[in-house]
Amino acid sequence: MDPRAEEPLIILLVEDNPAHAELVKRSLEGHPVPNRIIHISDGESALAYLFRRGEFADPEKSPRPHVVLLDLRLPRIDGLEILKEIRTSAEMEKLPVVVLTTSEAEMDAARAYEYHANSFVVKPLDFDRFAKLMDDLGFYWLKWNYYPWA
Repeated sequence: MDPRAEEPLIILLVEDNPAHAELVKRSLEGHPVPNRIIHISDGESALAYLFRRGEFADPEKSPRPHVVLLDLRLPRIDGLEILKEIRTSAEMEKLPVVVLTTSEAEMDAARAYEYHANSFVVKPLDFDRFAKLMDDLGFYWLKWNYYPWA
């Protein structure tokens, strides 16, 4: 059974740029597939959320995401380190992670895939192209991608 018919998909957005975070939220809030975006703006808090530490210890208040949208350049702990932690956790190793970054560095993409990112997407600097990207990305991860639900 597909839980999308009953409950919204949980998207963990790990993004320190408030303008980018707002654009992602606006793009996905009107999506035909119900979703709930949880925004975290630094790497340390993202790991705390994912591993349910500190203020995120209660699973009722910190539900597991169905997909993570992860920026690379984050305060405290960078995105590649977060990805590495996710992939070394038996509990979360299969969690879909989309790296969403402004970096076009070949080394960043290579390392992201080395750590088993599901996708590496470069954010366009143009507002209209960024909005189109988020619409397409939302459709793929919320509508077309198949999740092997337990």
